[in-house]
Amino acid sequence: MERKVRIVVVDDHEEVHRGLTSLLEARPGWKIVGGAHDGDSAIHVVQELEPDLVITDVSHPGLDGLQITRWITQHLPKVRVVILTMHGSKQLVREILEAGGRGYVMKSETSRDLIEAIETVLDGKLFFTQTISETLLDGFLDKPPSKGTESLLTKREIAIIGLLTRGKTNREVATELNTSLRTAETHRANIMNKLQLRSVQDLVRYAVKNKLVEL
Repeated sequence: MERKVRIVVVDDHEEVHRGLTSLLEARPGWKIVGGAHDGDSAIHVVQELEPDLVITDVSHPGLDGLQITRWITQHLPKVRVVILTMHGSKQLVREILEAGGRGYVMKSETSRDLIEAIETVLDGKLFFTQTISETLLDGFLDKPPSKGTESLLTKREIAIIGLLTRGKTNREVATELNTSLRTAETHRANIMNKLQLRSVQDLVRYAVKNKLVEL
């Protein structure tokens, strides 16, 4: 079934708008419904159109991409955000997660990764480049629970959090950890109950805030 996706692009380079329009509108049902060249205009456009997805550069005049993402997360939580950037710093990844961004794509890899990123975040999952995903997972698996979490979470639960925040399903978690699907589902339910969280995005924020990930 064709998925209809309404997209707003925020970037201060006209050639980027043209390139993204050509790339994305080649997908059946996908449409660039609006755009902005600065952060202040972006807020107005997104508020007026309420698209399914916003693609924004990190740096542009006015409010930057992280500030736009925070505003969308607070006021229009159903709108997904994918960040485009020239930079691959680990600190930036942390800031994107804390702001509520759902995807992170390098501009140099846009043609390869952006379609997958959009499909992934629209499915309610997170998307990061392979290098960043591996960094996130390594941090979860190798780092012991930080102070304040050791009394709540077991080492196995920390590992499961790492997998869930990479967008793994319960079945994929079970496969990764060589356990049964029912056990994986039980672990996930226990984690969410322990931390009093409702979504994977909440889980990511908790992990970043409590420094369960080394970025």
